[in-house]
This record gives sequence, structure tokens and C-alpha cells, in this order.
Amino acid sequence: MATRLVNLENTAAKARFETWIAGIDARLHDPKTDRNELCIELCRGFYGMPDTPRSLHEEILLLNFDPRNASLEAEYYSELITEKWAPVKPLTWLWQMFDNSPLNANVWLGLKFRGMLAQHIFASCGQNVKFFTGVEWSFGYNIRIGEDSIIHRFVLLDDRGSITIKRGASISDYVNVYSHWHDLVDPAIVNLGDTVIGEGARVAYHSTVLSGTQVGDFAMVGAYGLTTKDIPDYNVAIGMPAKPQRLKPNAPDEVAARHPNLKR
Repeated sequence: MATRLVNLENTAAKARFETWIAGIDARLHDPKTDRNELCIELCRGFYGMPDTPRSLHEEILLLNFDPRNASLEAEYYSELITEKWAPVKPLTWLWQMFDNSPLNANVWLGLKFRGMLAQHIFASCGQNVKFFTGVEWSFGYNIRIGEDSIIHRFVLLDDRGSITIKRGASISDYVNVYSHWHDLVDPAIVNLGDTVIGEGARVAYHSTVLSGTQVGDFAMVGAYGLTTKDIPDYNVAIGMPAKPQRLKPNAPDEVAARHPNLKR
């Protein structure tokens, strides 16, 4: 019975949840949908707001549901492209409002809801990508995520440049992935990079991937690692800065031949 509750198998609630999400998805595919008004409508439901505010506090809360009344950090960045940001901002705000609502406690529902929104926010997002609570990004439209990837709790995807997360990668809790860096002399000068997390790669807890670096296919960055250089395929890198210490046991022979000093 516990398993059925966790997975919501064969329940009326599951069917209602899926119908609700599919309905929102259909509205987002409709170019006539006003995404700001949709965000207000959904947030009122998330927080149980009445049709008419009964106090100044409720009026302020209702005003805050409107993305047009909210400012996000991305809007302070000079690289922001208004035409790309305009359709993304309401959904970014909606994602955050969901994560701060009572509905967020339902993990299954959260994964389904965020997975649907991701299809409308990011440059591309494959099927069966799991986003847990507290994930943040800068613009969203510079992020590409391959199918079957997992983005765990409180991950930051700072896509002021570009971030690519390939198929089956796993980004663990509290990881920061960057795609920009500041000039050493004049911090107002921002340099943009292309950051890549390879297929089947894993970036472990509290690690930081710096702009322009690549974590290779099936490679791993150990907990609290700091990638300042590329991590080759199947390499396990640890430390600050992260340096390869061994190969994964399943590394192909041709990969092992390229790294004779590392044991599998």
C-alpha cells in the first residue's frame, strides 16, 4: 500500500493531477494564452486566495502573484534578451510560486508539474527529466537538458552564457553550475562561456562547475568539488580544484589507455 501511495498508482488523485497538468500544458501551447494571467490564476489556487481580497495583506499577496509586479535577478543582467525573456519570466515566477506553496510537499506532483513547465522555459528539455524543489536559473532560455537527466534540490543553473546537460546526467543537491565570469580588474566586465555536463555524468553534492568547463561523458565530480578544468570521460575528480583520481570501473579499454596513471 505504501508503494502505491508514493507512486500514485491506479488512484483517482493521480488521474486528476495528470488532467490538471495536461490542461495547463495545452494552454501554454496556445499562443493566445496570456502567461501572466495564467500565472495569477494558478497562484490564487495554490494559495487558496478568495476572489476578493479581504485585507491589505491579501491584496499585496494577490499583486505579488502577477509576474509583471515582480522583479527577478535576471532582469539586472545586461545580457538579458528581452524578446526571449518575456515568455519565460511568467513561467519562471510560476515555478517559484509553486515551490513555495503547499503543493510542493507532494514530490510526485512537483516532478510532473516542473517537468511540464521545463518544456516551455528552457531552450530544449528532453523527456523524463526530473526537477526537484528549489532549482533556480538565470534566464532559462540558454539551458539545454537531455532526456532522463536529474536535477536535484536547490541546484543553481546560472545560464548567463550557455549550459548543456546531456542525456542521463545527474546534478546533485546544492550544486552550482556557472556560465559566466567577471574580469579580474573590472568586475563590471562579464565574460560568457559554454558549460557542458556530459552524458551520464554526475556532479555530486555541493560542487561547483565553473564557466566554460566540461564534465565528460560518464565522469564524476566528487562532493564539494570545484571544476576549473575539463574532466575527461569516465574520470572521477575530487577536490578544490577537482583533479582526476581514478577511472570508473566501467571505463572502456580505449579510455583507460588514454589515462595509464589512473586505476579503474
